[in-house]
Amino acid sequence: MDPVTIAAAAAGGAGLVGFKGSMASAKAARQVGEYNAKVAEAEAKLLQRKKTQEEASLRKQSDRLIGMQRVATAKSGIQMSGSPLQALADAYFNTELDAINIQQASKIEQFAKTAEAGLARAEGNARRAAYRTQAYTTLLSAGKESASLLS
Repeated sequence: MDPVTIAAAAAGGAGLVGFKGSMASAKAARQVGEYNAKVAEAEAKLLQRKKTQEEASLRKQSDRLIGMQRVATAKSGIQMSGSPLQALADAYFNTELDAINIQQASKIEQFAKTAEAGLARAEGNARRAAYRTQAYTTLLSAGKESASLLS
């Protein structure tokens, strides 16, 4: 076998190895993007659970406070009307406002994690496309080099 043919075959082989390596990198880039997206989605679920627990804790504390206000009012002999009733109503309304704020914060955090997941997938797909393009470029360059050696 003459040296030109050997060099052309080596160039073609090197191109094929480069192609396979870049295609493997493309697959890995997509998998990393998907993994990062799933991590972000799991974090979104954990954040939602945390906020649900935070809201439940707020409501329990509020119920205790309201109960203590009722007991204190009853113990003093004052009727539950006027200022004591207004204080009780304020406690209920403030609890609801705090609960709404917790829910809103939860939605914002979940939206951010959902966006992060989408971005991770998009980045993985973009890297994948870049590696695939690199793979085909390597293969075509090797083919061109092999052809130029043979001519």
